Amino acid sequence: MRENSASDASAFAQGERVSQGRPSELEDWLNGSVYHPLSMRLAKALIPTPVTPNMVSIVGGVAIVTAAVAYWFADNWVVLALGLALHMSWHVFDGADGDLARLTGRTSARGEIIDGVCDYVGHIVLYVTLGFMLMEEIGGWVAWSLAIGAGIGRIVQAAHYEVQRRQYQYWVYGTKWLRVSDGQSDQPNGILGGVAIYYVTLAKLLAPGGREVDRLVEQSDDEQRGALRLIIRTETIPVLRSTYLLSANFRTIVCGLSMLAGSPLYFFVFEALGLTCVMAVSILTASTATQRIQDQANNSR
Repeated sequence: MRENSASDASAFAQGERVSQGRPSELEDWLNGSVYHPLSMRLAKALIPTPVTPNMVSIVGGVAIVTAAVAYWFADNWVVLALGLALHMSWHVFDGADGDLARLTGRTSARGEIIDGVCDYVGHIVLYVTLGFMLMEEIGGWVAWSLAIGAGIGRIVQAAHYEVQRRQYQYWVYGTKWLRVSDGQSDQPNGILGGVAIYYVTLAKLLAPGGREVDRLVEQSDDEQRGALRLIIRTETIPVLRSTYLLSANFRTIVCGLSMLAGSPLYFFVFEALGLTCVMAVSILTASTATQRIQDQANNSR
């Protein structure tokens, strides 16, 4: 393990003070320059209003459904472009709910689950709509095989993408999330609790070695933690880069372009086949990184 410099320690200390924000290493251009600045502006505007973070999550889900309706009824490029714009607006709402929760002290595991459910439901409606459209073009079983394959692919790929970011923020900035919040008082019960269990289980499968690094972080003292975070940053940045194409940002744009090209077929193939290959490479990269983190941490003791 390389020696922790004073500048590194200062950077980490500053990082912990701003852990409620979004670290720049997690941002692609669209998030950093467009979606997240707009999300923060919206969240700040909503602070004095009765609007809650969960309400914003629901509006985001409605934006996806509205985009699906626009695609279904579109008979010219203007309406198709409107569908793309509505779908892109979901990214703003999807960031604003979390920003509003942090700014008003209303973050919770329940809110995290509600946000995910709204996203899931909205995109299920979108994929079913696109599936019916494709069925009219190429026939039922082929269309639905592609639609279902793309939908399942999205669930798994998006989970891998999100888990890599959530665990990185926990390891480096101490930002808690579902996997490290077991047993807390705000844990959801019932259906939402079942969704939480499903999410954590899927996260474990898609982030090999993640639990082990969790334990390294939790067992390290203040002196060890700074050096461990340097190792994590060095080994994990390539993993984060390997997931960029799995971002919802690219899916939304490809979906819109596919519709402008005249068919959802291109989008479904891109997601079911192309992004599955990207995810496979990313999982292997993540597995190698977490093993290297463990090896270096253990060798330094």
